[in-house]
This record gives sequence, C-alpha cells and structure tokens, in this order.
Amino acid sequence: MAERPLLTARWTELVLLNFRVPVEEIERLAPAGTEPDVHDGEAYISVVGFRFQKVRIFGVPVPGHTRFDEVNLRYYVKRTVGGEVRRGVVFVREIVPRRAVAIVANGLYNENYVTRRMRNAIEMRGEELQVGDRVEYGWRSREVDEVGRRRNHVWNALGARVGSPLKVPASGSYEEFIVEHYWGYASDRRGGTIEYRVAHPTWRVATATDVNWDCDVALTYIEPFAQYLTGEPVSSIVAEGSAVQVFRGRRI
Repeated sequence: MAERPLLTARWTELVLLNFRVPVEEIERLAPAGTEPDVHDGEAYISVVGFRFQKVRIFGVPVPGHTRFDEVNLRYYVKRTVGGEVRRGVVFVREIVPRRAVAIVANGLYNENYVTRRMRNAIEMRGEELQVGDRVEYGWRSREVDEVGRRRNHVWNALGARVGSPLKVPASGSYEEFIVEHYWGYASDRRGGTIEYRVAHPTWRVATATDVNWDCDVALTYIEPFAQYLTGEPVSSIVAEGSAVQVFRGRRI
C-alpha cells in the first residue's frame, strides 16, 4: 500500500533569494547523518517566500488554515542511503501568520516556526506567472527593549519581478540545485535527526529582476546565518510552484 501523505497543499509564487555561506558553517550545524550539499564547491542559504494554498491534513481541510503565506530561511544538505543521494533542506526559521500551523509543525517535525503578522503584494496578469509579474511577501518583526518590553514594529519584505520566461531548469544547473529538493531534515530533541519526504513535480523557474530585500536581519534571524543576510543576494529566482505532498517524518 502506498504511503499516505500527512499534508497536501499547493506551494505557489515562490521568490528565492540566495546567499553564499562558508561550507564549514553547514558542516558544523548539519543534522546528524547529513552533510553539506554544495554547487561548484559553494554552499548557500536561501530566504524563500511563497503562498501556501489548499492545505489538507490527511485530506481534510482545517478551517481558517487552508491558505496563508510563509517565509523561510533554509540551507542545503544531502544524505546517501544505499546508492541513493537524498538532496534535502534544513529550515533555520519559518515565518507564518497562523499560530496553529507553527504549533503543529514544531511538534511533528521539530521545526523552527514562529508566528508573525504577514502580508503580500501579488501582481499577476493571468492565472500563471509570466514575465513582468511581481511577487512580494512581508512580515512584521517586534523590537523589544532591554527588559523585554515591546517597542516598535518593523515591516520586512522580500520580493521580485519575473524577468524571463519560466522553464524547467537544466539538469545539474545552479537553478536546479536551489529549487529541486525532495527531503527535509531537522535535528530532534534527543540529538538525532528527523527525515521526511516531500513530493512534487519539477518546477519551472525564471530569473528574478527588480529584487527587494528589505529586512531588519537582527530582529528576524540569529547567528551564524544572520551575518550572511545583511548584504544583497548573490542570485534571485522566481518559481511557479505546484501541488505538493509532505509525508510523516521518521527518526534516522
């Protein structure tokens, strides 16, 4: 009997801003049993904004939680099982506007979800992304004083315009390296590793232009990765997304 996915959804209108990091940082932090996944010897982290739509848990919609935005920070690892190389991601922080989503994901996968107020600005002339369309996601950070009292609220944003026709990335290309991952990994509370599978068709991608990366990094992210997010991304990609299936995690 085929394995039943825990979650089904659509991930669409993705913006991926990519930053180089030393491979040694990934080696130090990668969950047990995984190793850095690199492209041409370089390691990367990515800030990814997208729309989470038509969410179902075991096929059942949860009222009020079927559609929302997410912005996550991730890095890239791989794990070899027999002759299979499983290319995956590790999430450093995932930002969503729904508290229940954060509670469930953190409990099931030991992920790093936080809840923030969010907004988006999607400019599409049709049902599918095309050249000239723009996608932007925003989230609000909370600034606190030295005794923990809230002071200012800071809006952050990442966005980009579709700068070229969308197409399937070439095999072995940088774009394929950034976009095509079918496994997720997280360190568990006992020092082990949780592995889970993500299934989706290959996504079409495009070069991003008119990129906006306006983030108070210190309020949103922690070290060691925060320091690598203070400059401009080394590359930016837009992806159309698709229907996805996320399966139960297991300890390896």
